Amino acid sequence: MKTLSVSHPAVSRCLGALGCAVVAAGLAGCYVVPIDPRNGHPVNTPQPVPAAVAAPAVPLVFPARLYPANDLASGYGLVHATVTNDLNGRGTFNAAIAGESFVGEATRTAGSNRDGVANGAGNRGAYLSCRYTMNSATQGTGTCRLNNGAEFTMHVGR
Repeated sequence: MKTLSVSHPAVSRCLGALGCAVVAAGLAGCYVVPIDPRNGHPVNTPQPVPAAVAAPAVPLVFPARLYPANDLASGYGLVHATVTNDLNGRGTFNAAIAGESFVGEATRTAGSNRDGVANGAGNRGAYLSCRYTMNSATQGTGTCRLNNGAEFTMHVGR
């Protein structure tokens, strides 16, 4: 029968592996506990709670085009406007007609997710009233009437 000495490579590897296994087994149940240096007791550290971060709603801006629908409106030609939706059922309405700036609100009709009104007051005393229906989330149609009787067909969206 042949005997192996401790210096034999196979025995050295086995002893090394056995030593690693003993050390790993001994440390497997260990963990670090912070200790308060003032009193020597473990410190209770609260677990972090993930914060729910909600991105602020970004208002949507829609271009609107008002096309003349009667003889009074034909003198103004195509009118460009914007509707800014604040995503809470209302927004702002802006238009410029014949050098007069109109600013106002756009709101959805109560009980409807599609129908709404937009009204603007001009900086020279005129006013513009519009009614619209959104056909999708980004497009809609409607009509607008200037206080002098000029009527427009409105297209909202791109």
